[in-house]
Amino acid sequence: MRIVLLSVFVAALSACGFIGFPGVYKIDVEQGNIVTNEALDQLKPGMSRRQVRFILGTPLVEDAFNQNRWDYPYVKRNGQDILEQSSLTVVFEGDSLVEVRGDNLPPAWGGTPREPDVEADAADDANE
Repeated sequence: MRIVLLSVFVAALSACGFIGFPGVYKIDVEQGNIVTNEALDQLKPGMSRRQVRFILGTPLVEDAFNQNRWDYPYVKRNGQDILEQSSLTVVFEGDSLVEVRGDNLPPAWGGTPREPDVEADAADDANE
């Protein structure tokens, strides 16, 4: 009898994880490097590692097997749902920036021209 009750209790408890508790608030969790369009626009071929680190910040992933590649991933989640995701990879030859790959690249690195940020322009107009 105890084994049956214990089995029913474990099954009921595991079902709570599958369904989820109603009314539980889940916060947005941001992980990784936030790379803005303004920062991307500042990247130029031939920049040193130090200059790139100053503009983009410390990379989240420095490949131990490839010292010439830095990765800047970013994920924004709400619980298990991914709300936003992007990645950026910068590649060096020696101490010189030679390639930028990823999402939302500026035209200088082969990306498509971006629309001006309406919210940023409105904030600039309000500050004047």
